[in-house]
Amino acid sequence: MEHWKLRSEKLGDVVYFPYGAVTKGDPSEIYVWDLDKTYLDTSWHTPSELIRTIFEKSFQKRNVPGTAILVASVKENWMVQHGDEHFPLFFITASPPQMEVKIKEKLEIDEIVPEGIFFKDNLRNLHPSRWRRLTQQVGFKVQALMQLRCKFSNEITQVLWGDDSETDATIYSLYSDICSRRWPEAELVKLLKHFGVTRAQLDTILDLQDQCLEHDPVEKVYINLAVDTDPEYYLKFGRRIVPTYNSFQTSLDLFQDSRLLETHVLKVAQDLHTNFGFTRDELQRSLDDLVRRRILAQETLERILPILQAGEIITPDYKPSIAPGRVESQVGDRIFGVEGEMEPWIPEQIDYMHDYR
Repeated sequence: MEHWKLRSEKLGDVVYFPYGAVTKGDPSEIYVWDLDKTYLDTSWHTPSELIRTIFEKSFQKRNVPGTAILVASVKENWMVQHGDEHFPLFFITASPPQMEVKIKEKLEIDEIVPEGIFFKDNLRNLHPSRWRRLTQQVGFKVQALMQLRCKFSNEITQVLWGDDSETDATIYSLYSDICSRRWPEAELVKLLKHFGVTRAQLDTILDLQDQCLEHDPVEKVYINLAVDTDPEYYLKFGRRIVPTYNSFQTSLDLFQDSRLLETHVLKVAQDLHTNFGFTRDELQRSLDDLVRRRILAQETLERILPILQAGEIITPDYKPSIAPGRVESQVGDRIFGVEGEMEPWIPEQIDYMHDYR
């Protein structure tokens, strides 16, 4: 087997494995999925847990419920709309590059082949003097996102997935700010240092900023509530950050933005019910939760409800606990405002320094 260094591109802690040719075509939209606790149900916070994860076999790695079907559905819809076999999907993981073969094997088991995966060169952080850097992810992930952005010369749109076990909402928002130059350099440096970003990472991030277009690529961010953070915490990041309790909720919002079809939403719900033990009552409460949080619009509910009721996911007599809001802002197929929402889509400035979870 070829050594991982021969098959990858390394810049500081960031190790990138390219698999596809999508960068040659400059697609209009890119999908970026954080792997740990967002796609795969993995968690490690200590050196011993990291070592155990490294030796875990590919078929032993478990999915976050519904994610395999969800990714496959997004890909299928992309190919229908764009007629392009190169689905622009990328993964980011803080796992070390020594795990690349097993992770790629797991994705192949799920019949998913991404265009590339970013890993963190983390084994060198096993030394006691560097243990803190094992779980410091802001510098690593922001740099990885900037490297990915610089691979495309056009004004792309990105849909991003993360979770609440780390600081993914902060990371994705900072990345958005860097691309759109919302912060003067001195203030940006202060912010990044606040999150433990090293001097070397800072220099690389600023250099990458100089190389990319002044354009905000981040359209939507889904945060998997893996540790059950209150969804209201994410309001400070703006409404483009959508915290979800499960893949069914994510699929409903993707459907609302025409990134999935009705049949795809039904498949995700059936997968959760059949293979992961979700009850129909849990799924119905998940649907209603999005209505109450003013994420799912009345027009969307009217389109998807008959399909879910015919599939026996939602009861025939279901009535929303509050009146759904109507669509107030829409550009093409994308919904940017629902009646009753108060928060901006993107705040002028986010209070990154205070974390009131």
